[in-house]
Amino acid sequence: MLTCTQRKPPNSNAAVTLTLALTAEERTRSRHRFEIDGQAVFLRLPRGTVLHDGDILQDETNSNLIRIAAKPEAVLTVTAQTPILLLQAAYHLGNRHVPVEITTTYLRLLPDSVLRSMLEQLGLEIKEEILPFQPEIGAYGHH
Repeated sequence: MLTCTQRKPPNSNAAVTLTLALTAEERTRSRHRFEIDGQAVFLRLPRGTVLHDGDILQDETNSNLIRIAAKPEAVLTVTAQTPILLLQAAYHLGNRHVPVEITTTYLRLLPDSVLRSMLEQLGLEIKEEILPFQPEIGAYGHH
């Protein structure tokens, strides 16, 4: 059993004990129990902690390092013919407080038939994919 209580800066050279693949929603939980290869891993992190792909967690004995990986999950990738259409889509999704991954060329969100229909009516192209989802953490989020 490992209990992770501390997040360390990402370090590609760290000798990790195991990798914990988590969905975007799971990476927002500060208290959770996971089972990996028959081993229990407990997260006990400060409230509001959002884990990112590549983060390193240290257990309470300081003897184990666990790398966080963004687990591929079902997503909708939204693209547009023009930058203004993409900006309008981001505005409408933000108005609905939907977790969104934002880049200069696409928006990505979790599958939702109502939102998909809205985006299609706005003239956007939507592709269903299985990819790591890394939404914005918000203006007041902590890294």
